[in-house]
Amino acid sequence: MLLYAYTYVGPEEIRRSVASFPAGTPITSRSDLETWLAANPDALAEGATYVVDLQGRLRLAPRRSEHVACAGGEEVLAAGELRFRRAGTTPCVAEVSNQSTGYCPDTDCWAAVALALGRAGVTAPPGFTHEVIFRRCERCGERNLVKEGWFVCVFCDADLPTGWNIAPRRGIQTSS
Repeated sequence: MLLYAYTYVGPEEIRRSVASFPAGTPITSRSDLETWLAANPDALAEGATYVVDLQGRLRLAPRRSEHVACAGGEEVLAAGELRFRRAGTTPCVAEVSNQSTGYCPDTDCWAAVALALGRAGVTAPPGFTHEVIFRRCERCGERNLVKEGWFVCVFCDADLPTGWNIAPRRGIQTSS
């Protein structure tokens, strides 16, 4: 399976301001998730910031954390936000998005999210419950969130490309 590595494209001052923060907690099992939720009790109500690192591991941080801090400043296979619920006593993912203005991942990063959650034994929806489409304006260079299929730059009114174009990305072949 081909996955893509996304580099941080957000403001450099944010990257510098969180450079000394610890990376997000790796979640490789349901037990890891239970431990993280116990240490972060607000996460059941608020959700969490997540990335999938280049090793395919889910990493979690409290909801208002910067994705670049959660990733330890590294490239990611996916980034966004998660909300949890309990199915009986078992935690599972109720909502998941690719909303990260620091990495601006394409919607095809779902494959990396699904693999990471599956490896950790965490039940999730069949896809993003909230997909965010990011595009860079080829006229003014600004990053845009495309809403309701309107591919027009909010900064200069130029048409936006239909294909993902935020930054160069490299493909990573996985065995899964």
